[in-house]
Amino acid sequence: MSSPELASLYQQVILEASKQKHGFGLHPEELPSSHQLNPTCGDEITLQLVTDPAGGTVQKLAWEGAGCSISMASASLLTDLTAGLPVAELPGRIALFRELMQSKGAGVEDDEPLGDAAALEGVSRYIARVKCAMLAWVALEGALLEAKA
Repeated sequence: MSSPELASLYQQVILEASKQKHGFGLHPEELPSSHQLNPTCGDEITLQLVTDPAGGTVQKLAWEGAGCSISMASASLLTDLTAGLPVAELPGRIALFRELMQSKGAGVEDDEPLGDAAALEGVSRYIARVKCAMLAWVALEGALLEAKA
């Protein structure tokens, strides 16, 4: 697939994910959560980590937020990526996504563990938009810290 075709496919993935908002809607019960705000643009998200009773596997992420299509797509793609993963794998996936966002368009050696979230690679060329893409991932870091406490 040529580069323009790939860019178009990635753009389509981002637009669809921002519209579908997988995982949107918070649970009424108290769960490990984190609220994050991007003061630069006003995007915000509250994310809850829903695990199995033993806390070893992610059942799903639940979130609510408002913002640009990049931040909403990133939250939706993160939700899809994490369902069923061992909680212990989450910090590594977050670190890999952060590396992707710091790559300035160069990508990472192996983006397969990021699933469809790798479609956000192009965002890394625009430093002002990196915070938008990272918002849900930073919220997940916060929820993981709360879960450990």
